[in-house]
Amino acid sequence: MKILFYNHTGTASGAERVLLMILKELNHQAFNPVVLCPPEGRLPEMVNEVGVRIIHINSLKARFTWRVDHLVRYLASFMGVIQAARSIILSEAPDLVHANSIRAGLVMSIATAGLKVPVIWHAVDVLPRHPLSVGVRLVGYASKRNHILAVAGAVATRFRGVLARGAGWRSRIKVIYNPVNAERFQPNSTSRREIRRLLGISEKTQAIGIVAHLTPHKGQLELIQTFADLAPGAPDAILFVIGDALFNSGTDYRNSLTRAASLPAIAGRVRFLGARNDIPNLMRGLDLLVVNSLTEAFPLTVLEGMASGTPIIATAVGGTPEMIRHKENGWLIPARDRRSLAEALLTLLGDEPLRKNLASKARRDAVARFSMEGFSAEIHSLYRGILESGKTPDYQPASNFEAKLTSD
Repeated sequence: MKILFYNHTGTASGAERVLLMILKELNHQAFNPVVLCPPEGRLPEMVNEVGVRIIHINSLKARFTWRVDHLVRYLASFMGVIQAARSIILSEAPDLVHANSIRAGLVMSIATAGLKVPVIWHAVDVLPRHPLSVGVRLVGYASKRNHILAVAGAVATRFRGVLARGAGWRSRIKVIYNPVNAERFQPNSTSRREIRRLLGISEKTQAIGIVAHLTPHKGQLELIQTFADLAPGAPDAILFVIGDALFNSGTDYRNSLTRAASLPAIAGRVRFLGARNDIPNLMRGLDLLVVNSLTEAFPLTVLEGMASGTPIIATAVGGTPEMIRHKENGWLIPARDRRSLAEALLTLLGDEPLRKNLASKARRDAVARFSMEGFSAEIHSLYRGILESGKTPDYQPASNFEAKLTSD
């Protein structure tokens, strides 16, 4: 069975990392994968390393916006990509299309119109509150060929909206949580000592880290500002900002972070490490991981911190509360709440036994609930179910969020 995977951008971020996990774990004897994506960015190279054939297509230039001139330009991009995608689909004749975002789902649903090819919309982001979201839902539910795969119950709930109150529509939304490689991300005292030595910090130093590409909705600026406020009460703490700007607009934001880090109270205590290939080691070297996002779907960084045995402070947005239980295996705070962030930082930095307890339980949960093996089995089951019956397979709710989907 041939599966055409479509990614609307060649930039490698969280959604693309999940796509690569699927490709690596896919049973290539049962399924023949082909990836359709733009040539720009790191994704084509990473797909090549997995040994999967690539077909190139132009990038999709489309975002949710209130500007009419931008919408017109984005519509033109949609039409051009849809036309090219349909030509490729007719040539490749896939049995199933896996569209790796909501935008990719829109493209593929229209590009396959009249072809009877099932399309999986992998909802890797929370659908924003925007008038266009109603249209997105209508396209998603317009054809029984479309199957919505959400990375979290919160993502499914937002995508469902008020349109999917009928049981028939509701059953076409399935939740499969993102996995974590618990062997690559795991506690290791030797690795911890080595990475801290390379970073030039001692065991006495309290290393706080934030791992994300540099963009306002990841909350790096607010974290730096909060760190400056509490710095006198945490004299041994250093903040590591790990990641770089993925898009041109991120350059200005990076400059604002640099300016904030130059405040006298924290001069020399905020270190920018840029994009790194040794994230597992860096995770082990941290005393505290902060995920300060304004919005998230189901962030891999949280899973990776949990698996690494690194205590986590995270904003209670999107699917994050489906991973972290407050004060049990991590610490949840409201988004945009610097006071709560400061209180959480001071509490955890001042209580090493608490940090160790949270980290131990987080590691246990990551291994038990978000394994690569379980994820692979669910993905294979989804593909087989759709190809054999044309329906989204039934599933057992794995969280309160999913239980709400089935009972609402």
